[in-house]
Amino acid sequence: MKKLFMPYSKATLQLKNHVVMAPMTRSRAIGNVPNELMAAYYKQRSGAGLIITEGTSPSPEGLGYPRIPGIFTEAQIEGWKRVTSAVHEGGSKIFLQLMHTGRIAHSSNLPEGHQVVGLSAVKAAGEIYTDTGMFEYSAPRVLDEEGIARIIEDHVKAAENAIAAGFDGVELHGAHGYLLEQSLNPHVNNRTDNYGGSIANRSRLTLEIVQKIAASIGAGKVGLRISPFLASNDMPSYEEAEVHETYVQLARKVNQLGIAYLHISNNQGIPQNTHQDIRAAFANTIIYCNGFTAETAETKLQDGSADLVAFGRSFLANPDFMKRIEKNAPLNEPDYNTLYTPGEEGYTDYPEFN
Repeated sequence: MKKLFMPYSKATLQLKNHVVMAPMTRSRAIGNVPNELMAAYYKQRSGAGLIITEGTSPSPEGLGYPRIPGIFTEAQIEGWKRVTSAVHEGGSKIFLQLMHTGRIAHSSNLPEGHQVVGLSAVKAAGEIYTDTGMFEYSAPRVLDEEGIARIIEDHVKAAENAIAAGFDGVELHGAHGYLLEQSLNPHVNNRTDNYGGSIANRSRLTLEIVQKIAASIGAGKVGLRISPFLASNDMPSYEEAEVHETYVQLARKVNQLGIAYLHISNNQGIPQNTHQDIRAAFANTIIYCNGFTAETAETKLQDGSADLVAFGRSFLANPDFMKRIEKNAPLNEPDYNTLYTPGEEGYTDYPEFN
C-alpha cells in the first residue's frame, strides 16, 4: 500500500493517513462567524487524515479580508463546534489555523472601531479585495509594546477557545506575508526595540506566541506554518544567508519547545541546504505543501524529507480527493470565480466520483 494511505503516528499526531488538507481562505463566514455551510464543506473533505482550517483571526483587527472567520467570540466558538463535530464524525483530526493579517488588510474589512496594525509603519504595496471593490492596502498603525503584548494574549486566548470548540490543536500562520512573517522580515519590521533588529529579536513575537500557547494547551497541540523565500503579499527579499539562518534558527527554537509539527509552504526559491538544515533542526513532524500530485507526494514521503503532505487546490474542487487518487480517477478543476464568494456555488457543490 502507498504510504499516502497508511496510518501516521508520531508523538501526539495519530492520523488515519499521511494526507493533510491545506488551509485555504474561502470567505463563507458571514459576519465572521462559522456556519452550517462551512461544517458541510469540511465534513465533505474528511477523507484527509488532518484538516487545517482556513486562516482564522484571533482578534477583530486581524480580520483583513471579507468574511473570514474569527475565534474570539462565543458565537464563533459555537459555530466552530459544528465544524469540529462534523469532521470528527468523518474520522479526521482538525487543527485551527490562527491567522492575523497584520498590514495585509483594508480598514473596511475590519469591524467598526478597529484599525489595521503592523510591527512598523511600512504600508504594503498593492491592492486588496473588499466587498465594494479593490483598494490599496491600508497604512498600518504601529503596535507599541503594550499592543504586542495584547496580540500575544489574543493568540493564547484564541488557542484556548479553539480547544473549547473541539479542535485537536492550532496552527500558527507564520507564512505568506501575514503578521508573524511580517515580524521576521527586516524590510517590513524596522523596529529598534526588543522585537526588531537581530534575527533573535525579529523571531521573538512568533516564539513568545508559540511558547505561551504551548504552556496553555500543550506543545503537542501546536503547529507552525512557514514560507521561506516566498515573496507573496509584498514580502521583500533579503540576503539568502540571513533568510536561511532565520528559518533554521526558528525551526531549532520551536523544536526545543516540542511543538507537534512544522508546515512548510514549498516554493522553488528554497535552496536545498535550507530544506536539509530545517529537517535536521526539527525532530517532530514536517508537513510539505504546494504543487504536489499524488505521485510527487508519495516520492516525498518515501525519501523521508516530509512526514506528511498537504494538498490545497485538489481538495478545493474534490471533496472526495482521497477516493479519487485511490481509484486513479480524474480530478475536478476548481472554479476560480467562486473561490471567495458567499454561498454553496463553487464550495459544497463539486461532484463526487461514483
